[in-house]
Amino acid sequence: MKNIVAILVFMLSLNFANAQENWDAKINSKLPEVLVSHRAFVSIPNLPADIPKMYENIDWVKNRFQKVHFQLKALESPTLPVLFAERIVDPTFKTVLFYFHLDGQAVNAAMWNQKNPFIPALKEQKLDGTWEAIPWSNLEEEINDDWRIFGRAAADDKAPIVMFLSALELLQQQNLHPKFNIKIIFDLEEEYSSEGFLSTLKKYKEIYESDYMIIMDGPAHNSNQPTLTFGCRGIATCSITTYGSKLPQHSGHFGNYVANPVFTLSRLLASMKSEGGKVRVKDYYKGIVLPKNVSAILNAVPDNTEDINNALLIHKAENVGNNYQEALQYPTLNIRQIGTSWKGEGLKTIIPEYATADIDVRLVVETDGQKQLDKIKNHITEQGFLVLNRAPTDTERLENSKIVTFKGNAGVHAFRTPLNSFFGEKIRSSLTASFGEIPISIRTMGGTVPIVPAITELDIPAIIVPMVNMDNNQHNPNENIRIGNIRQGIKICLAILNTSL
Repeated sequence: MKNIVAILVFMLSLNFANAQENWDAKINSKLPEVLVSHRAFVSIPNLPADIPKMYENIDWVKNRFQKVHFQLKALESPTLPVLFAERIVDPTFKTVLFYFHLDGQAVNAAMWNQKNPFIPALKEQKLDGTWEAIPWSNLEEEINDDWRIFGRAAADDKAPIVMFLSALELLQQQNLHPKFNIKIIFDLEEEYSSEGFLSTLKKYKEIYESDYMIIMDGPAHNSNQPTLTFGCRGIATCSITTYGSKLPQHSGHFGNYVANPVFTLSRLLASMKSEGGKVRVKDYYKGIVLPKNVSAILNAVPDNTEDINNALLIHKAENVGNNYQEALQYPTLNIRQIGTSWKGEGLKTIIPEYATADIDVRLVVETDGQKQLDKIKNHITEQGFLVLNRAPTDTERLENSKIVTFKGNAGVHAFRTPLNSFFGEKIRSSLTASFGEIPISIRTMGGTVPIVPAITELDIPAIIVPMVNMDNNQHNPNENIRIGNIRQGIKICLAILNTSL
């Protein structure tokens, strides 16, 4: 019996190896065509303010996805429309909703190392670390995975769209079909808070309705291994303002007499956090527990603390978590800016009228934005401050030595799909079979995606599948995509499309 099982396992592994070799060969054969398509797509400027160009982007996507049997339509919104695509493979199959975005971040052409950010450049890295343009005709020869294509939206988010499209085209060439029905949202304003798309959630909820959701955006783990991200942090914001005298005062005439609101603010802020980085606000971490099985998954992520600290040039990390991944499981308290009543150029010898700290709070699933802000507000009250939601009156200034104006925005919630969910296990198994190793599983990524309200409203399990290189300069000058990531991304998409749900 054992011999029979061994033979079956050997045969299955042999078939698997042959299948993977075939896909790899087909991807390699198609890659030059893929890169030509990517170049054409990135060459279409995609700033939402340029509406005609956004419609050119829509036309490009429509033309290509119609050829792989999708029905496409524009869904009206108060701003730009949402481009929606659908392909019913089998009415009895489950449906997966994919999310991409067509827009890109604004550009400052003077900061780019090429003439035009919307004219893609193929580059290779020189020994001194700089990137040098090479002829596009090089794609007709052996393609180097470490070559990169530079251009706005080359990575974020046009590369994933091209990867997904290319996988669909490869399936079609082999007379194969996805193992589930597909719906796709192409958001035209993701980089600008997704106002149009989010406004359509209730109106088109039945159109968007699906069993599962995959968001193809953002960078993979810095090891460039296939990565699955099961959640992201939310964000709430607030500002805290302390006061001195009614108007700025000369520091010579009134120094040692009028209290400087910066010192008042600094003492208040210092009371909120320990030197080691833990938040001292009461119940700030309440409800957050990391079971052993979760810690094991977090510890399995191939992060190297020494490498991270060296890259950041910090002596040591704060002690909120035992490592980087654990730190992401807790809400933050970050002071992002401090300002005073003097905003002109140069230095002035004055005692400012007020000092303001702008704060952001990264949220996790266990924390609610409004409740976290209330905890901060209560902490301020406990320090003896009169807390207002407006500037103090003259009478309030005279009657109270410690006054704070507190303004908050509960912001966007976090989301997290369980690591051991049916959907997560299925996608993880498919990627493991395709690549021969278990993909990296990120429980919660540090940033916030603006479409979290969509995940909440549609109430479906969602996973982020990031495929571009971590060092892609996303949102910055010289945005780029590594060709090896495009090659790997197509294979990731094929694995997902071949997942039986």
